[in-house]
Amino acid sequence: MELVLMREYFHSGTNGALYMSGTRLCYTIELPWQDNHVGCSCIPEGTYALRKRFSERKKWHLEVLEVPGRSMILIHPANNAMKELQGCIAPVTSVQGEGLGSYSLRAMDIVRRNVYKALDEKEQVFLTIKKMQL
Repeated sequence: MELVLMREYFHSGTNGALYMSGTRLCYTIELPWQDNHVGCSCIPEGTYALRKRFSERKKWHLEVLEVPGRSMILIHPANNAMKELQGCIAPVTSVQGEGLGSYSLRAMDIVRRNVYKALDEKEQVFLTIKKMQL
């Protein structure tokens, strides 16, 4: 299974839309592009494998694997990229501004349901990140 994240880059954050089989699952927010610097940049465009991950702090979420020069890049709930993310991707129900969204827990549930189902069926899941073509 492949998820496709179509991004728009802004000074204060990166906004996107996450698609599965051509259907939008949710929107996303991330940090702005800062040359892939750890802790202050979204990750590079490309294709990455995903896997389930659990932590006490974030509960069940997803990990983005083999990001060049980075580790522990996650897909987890957040509504403000600059305050709550360090390079991760946050699903949101709606975008409220550059790197700002709302109802992230709701959007994360949609992503988790779809991706975990495929992973539970032993299917590989990939995330392809692209720049939105206007």
